[in-house]
Amino acid sequence: MGQNKVIKAAFAGNPNSGKTSLFNAVAGTNLKVGNWSGVTVEKYEAEVEYEGYTINFVDLPGTYSLTAYSPEETVARDYIESKEADVIVNVADGTNLERSLYLSVQLLELQPKTIMALNMYDEVEEKGIKIDFKMLQQLLGCHVIPVSAAKKTGLESLLSHIVRLYEGKITPPEGKITYSDEVEDAIEKLQSIVEADPLMSSKLKPRLAAIKLLEQDAFTYNTARHSPAWIRLETELPPILKSLEAAVKMSIQKKIAEDRHSFVRGAFKETVTEKEQDKKTATDIIDSVLINRVLGLPVFFVIMWLIFQMTFKLGEAPMGWIETFFNWLGNTAGKNISNNLLRSIVADGIVAGVGGVLVFLPNILLLFFGLSFLEATGYMARAAFVVDKAFHKIGLHGKSFIPMVTGFGCSVPAFMACRTLKNRGDRLATMMVIPFMSCGAKLPVYVLLIGAFFPENAAGNILFGVYLFGILVAVASAKLFKSTVFKGQSEPFVMELPVYRMPSIQSVLMQMWMKAWMYMKKAGTTILAASLIIWFASNFPVNHKLADEYAQKTAAVESMKSIPESEKQSVIKNLRNELAGKELEYSFAGKFGRLVEPVIKPLGFDWRVGVALTAGIAAKEIVVSTMGTIYSLGDIGEETSPLKEKLRADPAYNTASALALIIFVLLYVPCLAATAVFHKEIGRLKITLFYIAYSMATAWVLSFMVYRIALLFIK
Repeated sequence: MGQNKVIKAAFAGNPNSGKTSLFNAVAGTNLKVGNWSGVTVEKYEAEVEYEGYTINFVDLPGTYSLTAYSPEETVARDYIESKEADVIVNVADGTNLERSLYLSVQLLELQPKTIMALNMYDEVEEKGIKIDFKMLQQLLGCHVIPVSAAKKTGLESLLSHIVRLYEGKITPPEGKITYSDEVEDAIEKLQSIVEADPLMSSKLKPRLAAIKLLEQDAFTYNTARHSPAWIRLETELPPILKSLEAAVKMSIQKKIAEDRHSFVRGAFKETVTEKEQDKKTATDIIDSVLINRVLGLPVFFVIMWLIFQMTFKLGEAPMGWIETFFNWLGNTAGKNISNNLLRSIVADGIVAGVGGVLVFLPNILLLFFGLSFLEATGYMARAAFVVDKAFHKIGLHGKSFIPMVTGFGCSVPAFMACRTLKNRGDRLATMMVIPFMSCGAKLPVYVLLIGAFFPENAAGNILFGVYLFGILVAVASAKLFKSTVFKGQSEPFVMELPVYRMPSIQSVLMQMWMKAWMYMKKAGTTILAASLIIWFASNFPVNHKLADEYAQKTAAVESMKSIPESEKQSVIKNLRNELAGKELEYSFAGKFGRLVEPVIKPLGFDWRVGVALTAGIAAKEIVVSTMGTIYSLGDIGEETSPLKEKLRADPAYNTASALALIIFVLLYVPCLAATAVFHKEIGRLKITLFYIAYSMATAWVLSFMVYRIALLFIK
């Protein structure tokens, strides 16, 4: 049986158009996630078997146009212009079609094989909106398929059209945007030059090349310079540009964008008839509360508080199950592996390190579920709108809220998202405070310490307080930066508020699972490697003299006949733990910990925490895995107990030092990957070093203050 032919299809569309929901509905569970080459933008792919074809789907990042500013927009534009896809599926929000048409017009000019998937068509019908499909298809030069990601209708028709368009069995109508007379005259002159050059016209469609030359597109200019057409263009293009700019009395790029918007407005009026609204919509009613001048901010904090309560309360039981499993696994490994070194590697290094991180997977899943749900409903855009006024008081832009909230997931995409801030001062100030927005990798540390030192009924409130403290430190720092080193006026805030929608649970769960899967992959790679390194550093060099000394003490106790067996075993266990503690101090990790201990001692931390915090610079989850590895030493052959019980029983720790440690982990420099991305985005070593120094100093000073104040109230 022959192998299926492959069709490459890409989903393109505006943010909030339901593009990813439609992608998930078509792809089902066959998703693969990675990163686009050279950037940290996530790449979603899937394969679907249909009518003897394997359709490779790619979900492009959401973009309003092909004029790229952010890394997401650049990825989408480059992929479409590369013509790597056989078919482009242009996903448009049927309830807000005018917004989607600008991107559709740019696709019309590029002329790839395109299908418009008119999404949310169930809502279109409910609202009584009438669309003239025949006219819309003629204007856009592509077939328009009504679909609903939520109801999963029209998917079969969409797949069928992809195959038939690829095979050439359906021919799209000839669509063309007509510009104003002055622009069309300039296009005609440049088009004739391109058409006269077979080399350039084979690479670019002549009309599109002419438009791009008028827009001064870098890629088109580069192509032109390496073709014979440049001999004429070099002399004829400048006067054409000068003459056109004088005729339209504005920049050519602005005039072309204006003409496109005029075409969009005309196309919308020609093809869409909206039912007159005689009463408030559900969105209007909900917004009267959620973006209310007085209630908006308190409601936002209540919603976030509920998410953190859910993270702790619902995560408690499954967390216990996973904890029990890894304890059993560690005990089983300890009893069944006879080689002491291998037994220690497996039980102390792998199981204690990786298991110590995976225990917190339920909390991670719940947090990502809550944030994904809020984003999918359209609430996150409102939250940015609500905080805009408060942000302007500290000198930041409302748009800064989006990267800052992204920082709750991971600092890497949060830093990348700052590219949407055009004002350099806003961008730098926002990037400087993103580390204080607690990323998902820090959550296991909070859950561990809160579970060990605080009552269960207060856990959710403490967690919410930690995140709120990070936000307050970020806000105060931003105010400081905007008043001193990064002065400047913020740009006005304009943001689309999408219609509220009940998101597809499948889509929300898929987003949650993708984030969790990346977390688990990190546990299986980075954290596994780090656990083994920490295990090695904690076990070597071996102090043979110390081992012999304790072997003699153990033998002496075993030979005693005057004491009961149970008491004898208790003494032997204490000797083993004492030996493990002294060997740990003698090890590479112990020596390093002792080196940094004077710096962290005023915060209530000992040398073991110093080792964990240093390892945490690689990835914050490693703080937990390091402590798990260190505290498992000496448990070999015994029933292991959960890490939080070991911390609770350790006289070196108390509630005050636990609180200080939570604050330090919250505020100190994020992982190496995030720091590398920060430096890449800023491009100046001086600012990167300042960012590292500021976050470390802030973490130390505030942890010190929290520890000293807590000691006054906590005995």
